[in-house]
Amino acid sequence: MLNYYKNLMKGEFMSRETALVTGASSGIGLELAKLFAKDNKNLVIVARSEDKLNELASELSEKHGVDVKVIVKDLSNLNAPTEIFDQLNAENLEIDYLVNNAGFGAVGPFSELEYERQVNMINLNVTSLVALTRLFLPGLIEKNSGGVLNVGSLAGFQAGPNAAIYYATKAFVLSFTEALSSELKKTNLKVSCLAPGPVATGFGEESGMDNALLFKTVVMNVNDVVDVAYIEFMKGKTVIIPGLINKFLPQLGRIFPRKVVREIAGKLNKT
Repeated sequence: MLNYYKNLMKGEFMSRETALVTGASSGIGLELAKLFAKDNKNLVIVARSEDKLNELASELSEKHGVDVKVIVKDLSNLNAPTEIFDQLNAENLEIDYLVNNAGFGAVGPFSELEYERQVNMINLNVTSLVALTRLFLPGLIEKNSGGVLNVGSLAGFQAGPNAAIYYATKAFVLSFTEALSSELKKTNLKVSCLAPGPVATGFGEESGMDNALLFKTVVMNVNDVVDVAYIEFMKGKTVIIPGLINKFLPQLGRIFPRKVVREIAGKLNKT
């Protein structure tokens, strides 16, 4: 942290583009943060785990010579996006890339899953994502550079019995991102939705989906996913689906009746 403030005083933090990555303590968020740092971009990394964030900050600063600011927040708290935005504004720290990666899932019948957990899922996967985007987007538009990368899922392309709220939140992320991309098509901003299938991260274990049939099929390596995601995002692709097989799956809704696709998804989500 001392190096951060020294560099801020010297103006070095603002000499490079800066990416804000939520959910950066593990999985896709962590690996995306590494790619931004490798690409000579400063970082603001956000998650609940202070120890993991500080460890990542030290690693990226030493390896790539970038400045990394740690913000410990639980984004399922609806005040967190405004608190992050206000803090960065107070420090005159501008964001060039917003990566809305934080999110979680839960598997099981809607009527049986814990009420609070499902509401928190909506708060984190949808509400905080929208809030952060709305807060930071005007600054990006004013600069007419940078962009927003929202991490969705293949789950966003159909309904998901036995994981109903998770699938619904990811459908929102996909639709929201595509709409934003269209609204901003006359700007230089990049607006993308990353929509991976199952990925080898801690997500499957935390959500309970690692015991589902879905996670016993094709599971991609996280580095393969983020490598594709970073390249395609920087190219300005709106919907990014890593993996050849995964690219085919959203087409099932065009081939089969929606009822059949729902039934398939429900069976894949059963544990």
